[in-house]
Amino acid sequence: MKRRVQKQSILSLLERVMLGEEEASSESCQLAEAETVKQRVGVVSYKMADHTSPDHTDQQAALSEAELEDIAPRSQDTGLRLLTGVRRRFRCSGTIARSLLLKFIPILSWLPRYPVKEWLLADIISGLSVGIIQLPQGLAYALLAGVPPVFGLYSSFYPVILYTIFGTSRHISAGTFAVISVMVGSVTESLAPSENFMIPGNESMIDTEARDAARVEVAAALMLLVGIFQILLGLVQFGFIVTYLSDPLIRGYTSAAAIHVTVSQLESILGVAVSHQSKPLSLIYTIVNLCYKIPQTNVAALLAGLIAIAVMLVVKFLNEKYKSKIRMPIPIELITLIVATGISYGVDLKRVYGVAIVGDIPTGMNAPIVPKADLFASMVGNAFAIAVVVYAFTISVVKMFAVKHGYNVDSNQEFIALGLCNLFGSFFQCFTIGTAMSRSLVQESTGGKTQIAGAVSSLVILVMILKAGELFKTLPKAILSSVVIVNLKGIFKQFADIPVLWRSNKIDLLVWVVTFVATILLNLDIGLAVSVAFSLLTVIFRTQLPHYSILGQVSSTDIYRDVSQYQQALEVPGIKIFRSSCTLYFANAELYANAVKKKSGINVDKLIERKKKDIKKQQQLQKKEEKREKKALKAKEKCEVPAEQAYELSYVDVSTANGKPETHNAVYSEVLEESASSCLELNKSCIHSLILDLSTVSFVDTVSIKVLKNIFRDFQEVGVNVYLSGCHENVLRQLEVGNFFSKTITKYQIFSSIHDAVTYISRTRSPQMTKKDSDFFTKM
Repeated sequence: MKRRVQKQSILSLLERVMLGEEEASSESCQLAEAETVKQRVGVVSYKMADHTSPDHTDQQAALSEAELEDIAPRSQDTGLRLLTGVRRRFRCSGTIARSLLLKFIPILSWLPRYPVKEWLLADIISGLSVGIIQLPQGLAYALLAGVPPVFGLYSSFYPVILYTIFGTSRHISAGTFAVISVMVGSVTESLAPSENFMIPGNESMIDTEARDAARVEVAAALMLLVGIFQILLGLVQFGFIVTYLSDPLIRGYTSAAAIHVTVSQLESILGVAVSHQSKPLSLIYTIVNLCYKIPQTNVAALLAGLIAIAVMLVVKFLNEKYKSKIRMPIPIELITLIVATGISYGVDLKRVYGVAIVGDIPTGMNAPIVPKADLFASMVGNAFAIAVVVYAFTISVVKMFAVKHGYNVDSNQEFIALGLCNLFGSFFQCFTIGTAMSRSLVQESTGGKTQIAGAVSSLVILVMILKAGELFKTLPKAILSSVVIVNLKGIFKQFADIPVLWRSNKIDLLVWVVTFVATILLNLDIGLAVSVAFSLLTVIFRTQLPHYSILGQVSSTDIYRDVSQYQQALEVPGIKIFRSSCTLYFANAELYANAVKKKSGINVDKLIERKKKDIKKQQQLQKKEEKREKKALKAKEKCEVPAEQAYELSYVDVSTANGKPETHNAVYSEVLEESASSCLELNKSCIHSLILDLSTVSFVDTVSIKVLKNIFRDFQEVGVNVYLSGCHENVLRQLEVGNFFSKTITKYQIFSSIHDAVTYISRTRSPQMTKKDSDFFTKM
């Protein structure tokens, strides 16, 4: 029994020993495999004794892209994820339907949670303030659009109600806007010019009723087309189009539009009639015609306009200065309109002094009318431009208030909301609306909390349309023009951008100036197209002149900076690190390649040319050698020369210069020495590796891939290894699809960072380091 127990214990002990040996052998195999991987990567992990910050001498895990894919392979279920996303997007359920409904009709989400006690009074006060300001502006901006003043009231009512339902901003004031109105006016005047409505038999008289009716039809058709464009752009998530309208472009364009508006209103202030045109240089022609008509100025209209401008500017200045002390700003525009209407009625300015007045303003609501679709073909370009400009103005104001008050807005829903406002308003003979900065600031400063303020302001306009509109029958048009000009004060302040841009960014200044000049000379529609084209050209121009730099390592860090700008950044011996400040594509690919060759310090083209010449010389020597061998063989056959002598003859060349024999080995050595000396002379920097930092590259096309392959080929031909660093995932994918990788260009030459690439190069070349390299590493 004891023997059996002893035997079992001995067997179990032997099993444990054998298992221990197997585990040890497996551990040793794993260590050997890990060591092999580390040697292949060129990294042996250890920590510095002093635990200093990492530099390229630290043994960190410098993995190439190929090895990184082995450790963390890229997901291959892209198609499946895309299909899942599509299914999820088009899946219908009660929750999804409810969220879509709340997104499309935002009022359903915020109105049930509206705090009546806290916000209602503030919204009512704000709405009354905005409505009082919107009344004179609606009347005045209708004249800019080329339609009777009452249609300005319609445009201040119907679209505003729609925006309360579909808009996402709590503080903007939708409605008439000077810049948009003058753009509409250029279309109505071009499609319904006054010359087409001359009274037969009296060419000096114009049938104003027929002309106004035609212009109302044009404005309504234009509004419908603008609304269709905006809805379609919003549905296809095309809100990003506004990114092509840079801030300098918008400010330059609005400044030029303010000049157009001011010149168009001088006609009413001077009390003269001037023919309008809608073509390039039309503003210049209008100014010239106004100068000719100055002797015919109506003094009463001029005095009324100037006095109104002065009074409104002073009161607006006081409103702004004491806005913290007064709850509601003084409605100076409305007060001016009431006083001017009373004076005009009492003095009878039209009959006594010939001052032009507004005339009949019909009361009541008009029945909806379908706009004429046959006008679309003649205004499609203008409609698209107006749709984009309206959205650009609106979204800039919307985002400003959203950031200030900490709530979110939906850019695409704003597109749809504006489109619905314009679409619905066109059936009630309105003209295109936008967002007025001045009214929006009033709505925000008077305590407006939600879109309820806009609804209250529209009710003020409704009262005027139904009952009080006819009270302004005797209002002088010069007063309405003065209201327009005064409300352009904020836009005129944008001329202060010029010295600011001159100090900060001259290219943005150039965009501002070109936009302003083009809009002044070429009119609003063509000027906008030219401005956008020029702005895009500046982007291309900037990519043509990027900043190319050679990077060096900041001591004791893994940070690399431009050596020309940072004295502490030192180049790694034998390694050139090249970076471009912009992306790489077909327009600047050749410039990139030339900059790489220039900054590297190697005359690659000459080295390749020299190499080709050397190869050609070697081929010539080889041919001569073959000829000598043939001669030697012939001599052996004819003269029966001994084999040893024939062998010596094959390596002897008689010099024709001095008659002394010269062996082939000597000539070959001389060729090699000459080639080596020329290479040393051309490659003065003596670099062995080139790293291209592609961290600034967001995409690559076929041309840039071809240029990168040429860079690899040329530098490898002269003995310089090329590596890429900082490639984004989409860039790697595009390189794979573009057949960039081959036997000579592999993913083992691509690294996630510059420091990884430097670490890899330093380790792989460590056995053959020069003394200069060793000294540098010691210092680091």
